[in-house]
Amino acid sequence: MRKADIVNSISEKTGVAKVDVLVTLENFFTEIKDTLASGENVYIRGFGSFIIKKRAKKIGRHIKNNEAIEIPEHYIPAFKPAKIFVEQVKDNVNSLPEKES
Repeated sequence: MRKADIVNSISEKTGVAKVDVLVTLENFFTEIKDTLASGENVYIRGFGSFIIKKRAKKIGRHIKNNEAIEIPEHYIPAFKPAKIFVEQVKDNVNSLPEKES
C-alpha cells in the first residue's frame, strides 16, 4: 500500500476530501520527523513509538580497497509497534491462506 492508497482509503471512509487528507497526512509525517530531529521520541498509544536509537561506534570495511574504516556513533530513527498492534497483525496474518509461488 502506498501513500496515495492510504489517502484514498481514508477519504472514502471519512468523506473528507482527498486534498485535505493528503495535507493532514503530510503534516503528520513532518511533525514526526521534526520531533525526532529535535531529539524527542513520539508515543502513540495503541499504535507504537517512533524512537531514536543510538548506534555504537564500530569498525567497517571499505569494499573496493578492503580498508578498515571507523564508523562513528550515530543516531537513527526507528519504530517500535505497540503490543496490541503486534498481536493484531499476528492474528490476521496467521489466518490468511498460504500464497503459492
